[in-house]
Amino acid sequence: MLEATRFTRGLIVGLLVVTAVSIILNVIVYRQAWKYYLQLNETRLEPIGLSYYPTAAEGAALKSDIVVFFGDSRAYEWPAPPDMDAFTFMNRGIGGQTSAQVAARFDAHIAPLQPQIVILQVCINDLKTIPLFPQNKTAIIANCIANIEQIVDKSVALDADVILTTIFPLGKLSLKRRPFWSDDVAAAITEVNAFIESLAGPHVMVLDTAVVLADENGIVQQTYSKDFLHLNETGYEALNKELIQMLAQVQADSLIGENK
Repeated sequence: MLEATRFTRGLIVGLLVVTAVSIILNVIVYRQAWKYYLQLNETRLEPIGLSYYPTAAEGAALKSDIVVFFGDSRAYEWPAPPDMDAFTFMNRGIGGQTSAQVAARFDAHIAPLQPQIVILQVCINDLKTIPLFPQNKTAIIANCIANIEQIVDKSVALDADVILTTIFPLGKLSLKRRPFWSDDVAAAITEVNAFIESLAGPHVMVLDTAVVLADENGIVQQTYSKDFLHLNETGYEALNKELIQMLAQVQADSLIGENK
């Protein structure tokens, strides 16, 4: 009788645990679904996001060289490096945007500023859809490459220098993302980053973010990670140490060019 009672109690506890875990997982899935539902409908209302920033020409009134962070949420969250009075830093990142959306708003959000330097971080929102549309993997990668090239060409046509940042390495894969993820994303990031590195040359510098951020396994070091796709303040501070040197180099090259 005692063993039967213990078994019944254990069964009840087990069922309660399973029920609790099921409720928690359903809440997580619901919140994630609601987040994407809101993003979907926001994008349908304004596909490019032009209202996020003024489109009037505001760069001409600024005396110092303008540096613009451009791209998705990773660009949007990037803080300006401290103690660089020679530059005016502006941000034109929008969270959740694909490279096509970023490229489509270049003429409205970047060209009017007449920037001296454009810092570009883009494409993770394209590549993270590969597990959802595996049959479109080749096209998704090709579109990323074409859009990056278009943004670079338009920036250089404005007489701006470009600092291309490779797509940030990924963080630790969370449980809620695991059903919607595959190793194809990491492989695609590697492919697009190889293209980014191939663009280094006159007026284009490449900041290899993995060298700064990744551990020996190729994922973002825990001290730099905010979540699977984003960095914390410490991560951006590490990137800014490299960025400061690159900005100084661009400025020095510009002065040499003026004195010739």
